[in-house]
Amino acid sequence: MKLSKIAAPAAAVGLVLTLIGCTGQVSTDGEQASGDVTVRYLVEELEDAEAEARLRERLDEFEAQNPGIIVDLQTLPFDTMRTVLQTQLRSGDAPDVINWGSGPSFGGALADAGLLYDLTEAYEERGWEVYDFAKDRVTSADGTVYGIPGEMETLGVFYNRDLFAELGLEEPQSLADLEEIAEATKAAGYIPFAISDQEGWQGGHQLSMALSSAVGSAGVNELVSGDSDWTSAAVEEAVALWDSYDEAGYLTPFPTSVSYDSGNALFFAGEAAMLPMGSWIVDGIVANADFEAGYFPFPAPDGEGIFAAGLGSGPMITAETQHPEEALKLIDFLVSAEHGRWMVENLDVIPPFPADLDGVEISPLLAQVLADVEQFGAGEGDFGLNIDVLMSDAFNEAMFNGMQAIYSDQASAADVAASLEEASQQ
Repeated sequence: MKLSKIAAPAAAVGLVLTLIGCTGQVSTDGEQASGDVTVRYLVEELEDAEAEARLRERLDEFEAQNPGIIVDLQTLPFDTMRTVLQTQLRSGDAPDVINWGSGPSFGGALADAGLLYDLTEAYEERGWEVYDFAKDRVTSADGTVYGIPGEMETLGVFYNRDLFAELGLEEPQSLADLEEIAEATKAAGYIPFAISDQEGWQGGHQLSMALSSAVGSAGVNELVSGDSDWTSAAVEEAVALWDSYDEAGYLTPFPTSVSYDSGNALFFAGEAAMLPMGSWIVDGIVANADFEAGYFPFPAPDGEGIFAAGLGSGPMITAETQHPEEALKLIDFLVSAEHGRWMVENLDVIPPFPADLDGVEISPLLAQVLADVEQFGAGEGDFGLNIDVLMSDAFNEAMFNGMQAIYSDQASAADVAASLEEASQQ
């Protein structure tokens, strides 16, 4: 799941809210002249236009199965949605259903503000079979269940298998191996790591994967729960690691000036050997890269490391909806085993609920990711954490700004660790 702290100009926010509120086809009471009910569904912009077109076609199938309900699909870039969402949900003209992040600083913050529809009873009455660990991520501290969790995701390093084979390289089994790969690919004229951090959230993911492998799931859980101090040597070393890679010329030059799309494009085009990113990018790699890609966990100092894991964005009904029953029918559709299969086949993502995958046709890269994520979903093996979805906005701001300061030589690793500890106490 992609995050950002960049604020949009006020005029732009106003324009966005106006656009969200205008469907061009719905009367003031939200119904078509024919009596059909329109459910407005706002989602984060997908990785490519083809994926959005596939989603629209899928929603056409929902409409065919549910005569009288029309779904008005609306999309916004993640950064804009992050900036305007709370304002939109308080505007009196909110969408009926949104696709938003699982966890306390995303959907949890909206639920705590009273902006989401309580789905606690709906889970029982409608028999939604979401995995327990995933349902916990969309449950408030008071026990209110506010959404369907998004796809299961991992954070790790994608790499160009063809390039590795050409240079005689293999997947790393330690940080020392990773640094040898970085040196070899740099010497061959490639950017070792396609790193982007213009938006800020990417640095949080980069820290999450390095820290998870360094301290293991137990260690990162202690940090997130407050049982361990963010000024610990392990945190400082994980931050310093990325600083050292930047100094060594292993990263895209000036990462804070490189956007998410531009960083990914360097990898897709074969200019960068590796891409530290989340498993949601599989669809983009399959669609845009002309080489075979592989995926490995960010290595530990003395071992092969572990994947960091988390949940992406999923559907939530807004508190202001005038069509709760129709919105619930859309959720029924989106949490079905049939739709789970569609998610795997069409978006290259892994649903957090049982899906019918018999005979499913997927890319080799997704098959590898699926095998890893199935272990995460089954509670097997050791997985770290995608930190940002579990921490507060104040902490995430400190983490995003801190990693940007590292990449722009404006702070030391010790400074960043201290700011994380201070923010964790807020």
